Amino acid sequence: MVDSIEQIFKLLPRFGDIEELLQNEAEARYILKRAADYFENSHLNGEEEEISYLVRGLVDKTWERIHSGHFSSVSVTIRKIYALACYFKIFFLLLEDTSLEQIEQCGSVLDEAQLLGCTDKLYEKANELKEALMMYLDKDAIKFTRDPLPILAPIERRIADCDIPQLDAPSITEFRTKCYEKLQPTLLLNTINHWPALNKWRDLNYLLKVAGNRTVPIEIGSNYASDEWSQQLVKLRDFLYRQFGQGNGDQEIEYLAQHELFAQIPALKADICVPDYCTVTASNEADVDIKAWLGPRHTISPMHYDPKHNLLCQVFGSKSIILASCADTENLYPHESEFLNNTSQIDAAEPDFERFPLLKGVRFYKLLLQPGDCLYLPPKWWHYVRSETASFSVSFWWE
Repeated sequence: MVDSIEQIFKLLPRFGDIEELLQNEAEARYILKRAADYFENSHLNGEEEEISYLVRGLVDKTWERIHSGHFSSVSVTIRKIYALACYFKIFFLLLEDTSLEQIEQCGSVLDEAQLLGCTDKLYEKANELKEALMMYLDKDAIKFTRDPLPILAPIERRIADCDIPQLDAPSITEFRTKCYEKLQPTLLLNTINHWPALNKWRDLNYLLKVAGNRTVPIEIGSNYASDEWSQQLVKLRDFLYRQFGQGNGDQEIEYLAQHELFAQIPALKADICVPDYCTVTASNEADVDIKAWLGPRHTISPMHYDPKHNLLCQVFGSKSIILASCADTENLYPHESEFLNNTSQIDAAEPDFERFPLLKGVRFYKLLLQPGDCLYLPPKWWHYVRSETASFSVSFWWE
């Protein structure tokens, strides 16, 4: 276990670890080489102030490049340079002082590195550095000065109608032939009962301890297609207290939705595993996108589709789901805007057949997703999702 800042220094990259990444970025190459050499040489060369200034400038410049256009068009190289510059900035801040305010600022820089930068395959020890930094920065950050969060009681399984096939713990071969090859939405039962998350995550204090100090993107409003919807970056601890703490009855609905939480917080990823069904085509876990969905009762994902195969796994709580075939796309009134063109204008829970008459020809399929269940959705199948209780789901997307 790495528990001192001097030990963590040793996890920073040497210039040789990142030289290839920087070959076409002369300014970043010059600055990060000086920073890497400084820490490799036990920061004894008296250039701390100058190099720290250069690193902070690189953080600012790459931040501007990331925000100069649409995020999807930003090169991975620029995002990796941003992450590296943020890591070095953290260490220069810690050399200045280790007050609680400084530690809090370092935590924010670490979150920026992960949310805006790209830390995937950054260099050999990058994940080890990230985890060590989290442990060091978070060890005194979360004090239980507020009332404890609730431990959610396990809910009894309900007998509910299900309009799609159900399979009880199918083998990979059975999944391939009955679901994947036929592009057949299917409710998979008893496939994730071995996940530690099913019991551990119902204790919201565990989530608070493991992840409470991380900054995450939160959707404000119950439905991302509504005019009142917005997004905000907040500490996960504040989100947990607002949505699940005592006296939260009048709190506006917030939703941690479609976020790569497990890349950001490896300790939580250890509580789940990628279902073997994803290996039908995905060659390894790196080919699977893992998303977190955590929120209170009555969060809604309006009728929409995703372009990849999807396994939606329910950890705690339950969700009502309404499906429609991709063959009915023209009858589901997709929004015309580029941002929402995979989202329908209809309210699937209360369809307005006068305003949207083509809905009369659409067949809808309904089901209830309960703890331990997985819903397989083929690409471009439409789905509407409403949480009936406080809920945590994990989705796995793959080509």
